[in-house]
Amino acid sequence: MTKRFRAPGRVNLIGEHTDYNDGFVMPAAIELETVATVGGSGWHSTDEPTGWTKYVEGVLKQLRQRGVAVPDVGLTFESTIPLGAGLSSSAALEVSAALAMLWAANGSMEKIEIAKACQQAEIETVGLGCGVMDQFASLHGVEGHAVMLDCRSLEHRLVPIPKNLALVIADTGVKHQLASSEYNARRADCEAAARKMGVSSLRDAATHGGDRRARHIVSENRRVLQFAEALAQEDRKAMGQLMAESHESLRVDYEVSCDELDAMVGAAQECVGLVGARMTGGGFGGSTINLVEAELASEFARQLAAGYRERTGIEARTYVTQAAAGAGPV
Repeated sequence: MTKRFRAPGRVNLIGEHTDYNDGFVMPAAIELETVATVGGSGWHSTDEPTGWTKYVEGVLKQLRQRGVAVPDVGLTFESTIPLGAGLSSSAALEVSAALAMLWAANGSMEKIEIAKACQQAEIETVGLGCGVMDQFASLHGVEGHAVMLDCRSLEHRLVPIPKNLALVIADTGVKHQLASSEYNARRADCEAAARKMGVSSLRDAATHGGDRRARHIVSENRRVLQFAEALAQEDRKAMGQLMAESHESLRVDYEVSCDELDAMVGAAQECVGLVGARMTGGGFGGSTINLVEAELASEFARQLAAGYRERTGIEARTYVTQAAAGAGPV
């Protein structure tokens, strides 16, 4: 008997690198997804991305450590999430694997515990000091809503995305490597800044003390809260301004943007229907998120790809999507 489980990728509307600083984030699950099929023997992937099995091994280890008697189980994975695009293909792989393993073991866990187990798998087995946002968003997404998450308490609330707005994701074609020293170095920078300020994390910092990394975290947490209010009020001007400020802070203070991401955000300013644009994900490549008037989304995506090609010579992939439901059985 076979059984299939899906787990969506996510796009982060605002709140970048704040998750591992106990801060606020606002992701949304997207229609791109990974599907795990239980059956047969061994582990297989239709894409065969390099090193993917270590993510599954990490999930298996975490579930067994939590007392889940996962049997030897055959799993096949297929995905529509582009690899290295900053859309949480790794979290979707982990979550779909966890759901499939839990079913095979006739076990159950609360969504929040599954998210924590998958996060720990990435930290311990893969070596990436990530926060819990990606796994949490994949599990807790709700169609038509963003997830406003407090990464310290893990309390969350759903924020409706107006139906007349679409999410347009633009993949720069530059593959980011989040497990690289640069990503983990940013976390170390933040921890050092927190120690210097005498706080447990930069979530508790009232000011940035002249530290650029801290300035990004402190200001980004504020922007997430303001963005939630602007989204609820459908204040397009405020949303656009906050997304622009977020990108600039990530570019200048956190130094995780790149020429291609900046070119994509710049090209978006010249396209019809734009509300706001910024890089999304860990950075060093990957994608931008564009909040766009829904009726103009297809034309916006076409113009954006053309504008990016003119600036960089690179063919971009664009995805017009909406906030989607979280992980579960197919």
